[in-house]
Amino acid sequence: MMIAALGTLSFLVTLWLLVVLGAAILQESGARIAAALKGDFGQQSCLPAALPQIRSRRPVQTVSRATPRLRAAA
Repeated sequence: MMIAALGTLSFLVTLWLLVVLGAAILQESGARIAAALKGDFGQQSCLPAALPQIRSRRPVQTVSRATPRLRAAA
């Protein structure tokens, strides 16, 4: 009996902690989230004005498709 009560209490404490942390995060960045959902990014942007182009040193590999005969053999 006591184990069920302690399990329920620990679940409720954990749930309360998650709600408090979520509210703190939303209070801190809620305005930015709302502006992003509206599509209004304003002057602040997390991306730089010009992104450098990244070149891969590996050649691009093409994907080969399996023929029906090979699929049937598998």
